[in-house]
Amino acid sequence: MKNSQFKTGNEAAVLGAIAGGAEMFFGYPITPATEILEGWIKTAEGDKTLNYLQTEDEIAAGFGVIGAILGGKKAFTATAGVGHVLMQDPISMAESERLPFVGIIVQRGGPSTGTVIFSQQEVDLAALGGNGDGLRIVYSAGSVSEVYSLSAKIFSTAWKYRFPTLLLSDGYIGKERTLVELPKPLKPFKSEKILKEIPDKATHIRNCYGSEPEFAKVLRRNIDDYKILIHKISECESYKISTATDVIVAHGSVAEAAKSAVDLLRESRIKAGLLRPITLRPLDCQTMFPYLKSAKRIYLIESAFEQFARLLIYKMPEIAERAIKIFKPAEGFTPEEIYNIIKRK
Repeated sequence: MKNSQFKTGNEAAVLGAIAGGAEMFFGYPITPATEILEGWIKTAEGDKTLNYLQTEDEIAAGFGVIGAILGGKKAFTATAGVGHVLMQDPISMAESERLPFVGIIVQRGGPSTGTVIFSQQEVDLAALGGNGDGLRIVYSAGSVSEVYSLSAKIFSTAWKYRFPTLLLSDGYIGKERTLVELPKPLKPFKSEKILKEIPDKATHIRNCYGSEPEFAKVLRRNIDDYKILIHKISECESYKISTATDVIVAHGSVAEAAKSAVDLLRESRIKAGLLRPITLRPLDCQTMFPYLKSAKRIYLIESAFEQFARLLIYKMPEIAERAIKIFKPAEGFTPEEIYNIIKRK
């Protein structure tokens, strides 16, 4: 029997995290992510196996997650906007120490406090934030159902591969309430104490090094490990792409609007198709590039000013000259709007 419930994206995130084996939450309230904090606390009050701490700010929340991880707990946080900015310090530390940091980012508009509902303007920060050559994994959810499934998945990804793992949602998905199927996820990856009271072997975790060659050796090893993982963890959804001459590339909730626009365009005899990266870092270029290479027209659509487009063109510079960029910073798209834009081209 299917388990279907009416849930918002933020409620689905809490349920997904629990399904993924999460045990602790550290956070500070900020719209539009606050309901994840509230939902976790409400659930934890009735389940003594779950713990939480509302910290004084996002920096403390991030380092709280790190402390819990070192003790072997599957801990996570959720934030947005300026809170996401503050969170880059602990995320960078997790990158340096190869810790399975997990964060759910419910994007809002900026710069600064900007707007409180919708945006895709935190792609740069999520994918490329922090200082130095940090390595992280970034997923982008396109629906409430996917918030649930990916909120479960990111814990196993982080703990299996030992890279910080983030999930991007947004204010629309976070607040939208819809019927969601809640399937039982795959068996969560087992966690273990990283720092032990009586270690069976030497444990030396550090984020500060005495010499450049020593640090460079560690970075090279991490980069080599990450390169091996790219084909294992990168994901992309394709929709009506096999016969497409006009290819839309979008992520998150914008891709859901683009999918409906593809159907409208097909009805008008325009051979449209959609590529939706599920991982923004690393990108699944192996799946996308053959379709983009043969496409007559490429539309890069996002609710930000060129953040997603820059990621795509940096990894696939061959598409730059044919890419038609459609941006609406901090505003959403409707299927009809995308349909009309492409039909006029």
